[in-house]
Amino acid sequence: MKVLFCALPQLTHFYATVPLAWALRTAGHEVRYATSPDFAEAVTDAGLTAVAVGPADAEDDEEIAEEAPAGLPAPYDLAESGSDWTDGHAEAFDAMVTYAFGEFNAPILDDLVAFARSWQPDLVLWEPFTYAGAFAAAACGAAHGRVLFGTDFLGVTHEWIHAHVPDDRLTGWLTSTAASLDVPYTDDLRSGHFTVDQLPSPLRLASPELEYVPARYVAYGGPAEVPAWLRETPSRPRIAVTLGTSATLEYGGYTVQVTDLLAALSTMDVEVVATVDGPVPDNVRAVPYVPLDALAPTCAAAIHHGGFGTLLTFARHGVPQLTLPHDFDAPLLGRKLAAQGAGLTVDPAQASGRRIRWSVEQLLGNTGIRAAATALAEEIAAMPSPNDVVARLEELTTKHRGGRP
Repeated sequence: MKVLFCALPQLTHFYATVPLAWALRTAGHEVRYATSPDFAEAVTDAGLTAVAVGPADAEDDEEIAEEAPAGLPAPYDLAESGSDWTDGHAEAFDAMVTYAFGEFNAPILDDLVAFARSWQPDLVLWEPFTYAGAFAAAACGAAHGRVLFGTDFLGVTHEWIHAHVPDDRLTGWLTSTAASLDVPYTDDLRSGHFTVDQLPSPLRLASPELEYVPARYVAYGGPAEVPAWLRETPSRPRIAVTLGTSATLEYGGYTVQVTDLLAALSTMDVEVVATVDGPVPDNVRAVPYVPLDALAPTCAAAIHHGGFGTLLTFARHGVPQLTLPHDFDAPLLGRKLAAQGAGLTVDPAQASGRRIRWSVEQLLGNTGIRAAATALAEEIAAMPSPNDVVARLEELTTKHRGGRP
């Protein structure tokens, strides 16, 4: 069958879909990956076939935010809190639909729909912000589903709003946009026919109204080379410190005091590998980048920002983790990880050097935390691999694929 992937030009969103695209391709299916021209190189670097849609001079999405939001912003705090709908939620939702969905998808929408009508894919897979993928599927009668790159705070919130809010801004936008494309509105435009979720059940956030396809997380972070020093066995417990690309690329700085963090570790008998800038203590190896999936199995503990890919990479190797999460669903993921006993979480604003040192001592010495981290790794390993998921996607494509317009 023909499979069309699509994503907005964001590495985090794209990377989460690559192993599944590989699995479908090696199973014998034709795979194309549609994205903006300026992002096509990331697709081809992953060994996939790119389809450039939209203008080459689209605005850089790195300018989305000037300041990192703390936790899930309104209205997506509803996904966790279940609080009442307020005027503030309505205003924030209107802005989200207008900009994050409407304006961000607008540059690729027409070209993507035209390509889908021409190529006639059987299945379209899109990351949750790329609603252009849903419209492309509707335009050619393809089955379609979302591939998550974190918790499903979007799907859970959107289903709740659709059920409880009379003036559903998202449904209104989907309906009017579908009409402009000569595509009929159906409810699956909102969240796909199904959703591929790579989180193990203890870390998952799900809506009872949606169908989920579990898939084991496989780490991919772009082209990488394993350095020579990483092939040597560390002589002391190794601690990984990585605070995510969003801190430096999108929000202009870290949300924790890196100097305090490293100073707290400098008096411990450990080796620290840190992807940070600036001067570092003697027991710290500072590197601009290292493939986390190669680093993780050499580590006794990890300290990081709680991002989806980073957290799952260390989790799949059974590494106890200290998360210092701030933006979007990272605090939620950190709390869920801590609730399983597989790590600890600290608000970055409360992350003093003394508290970080105590936390790392717990990760290294608490047998309960280490056992829970091992159990979580075993649960991840028991999930269907991307290769295993292909057969399920074939079944869902047969079930949901409509007539050809």
